[in-house]
Amino acid sequence: MNARFGVLPAGAELVQRLVESAGAAREPAADMADLAEVVRALFAVEARHDARVRLGGRLFDVVITSSGPEAYAAVAWMDEVQGGCGPVIEDHDANWLYWLVPPGSAGQWVPHSHAVCLSAPHTMTVPSLNRTMPPGPYWHRPSASDRLVPAGPLREVLARLRPEPAPHAALAARLGITF
Repeated sequence: MNARFGVLPAGAELVQRLVESAGAAREPAADMADLAEVVRALFAVEARHDARVRLGGRLFDVVITSSGPEAYAAVAWMDEVQGGCGPVIEDHDANWLYWLVPPGSAGQWVPHSHAVCLSAPHTMTVPSLNRTMPPGPYWHRPSASDRLVPAGPLREVLARLRPEPAPHAALAARLGITF
């Protein structure tokens, strides 16, 4: 060894010193746990299992309306606007449609008399990709990897068609929040 540089540590000791000197940079980024959670949930849905996912982040927010004739007419209208409506989940038990909209939509959503838009910290169950009928929530319009339902046009059509009953009271009771 060269006396000018001192004695070099053994390989394992050198690696340990490098790791220790890395400090906080060697710790996983705070959002990596969220990313791992999202990836696990998406793999579960693809593997034909329902998955509970956190809204917001980089995935999607959700607009909730009642289901029924006016809501189904809104899906048909969005089919025309989008050349096929983005993903919509139906829950017969709750009598709701869940419209998957771009992340960040809830932050820009102005209160609406016939719809509610939710994001983090709320969660929802996403049905497996092959579930297209009840029981339980199912895909009214299957998820296409290249699109979500645009919040602006959806808001406009819901204002025109006014799907009833509005979900506000039932959501407030279920989630313990007010709108």
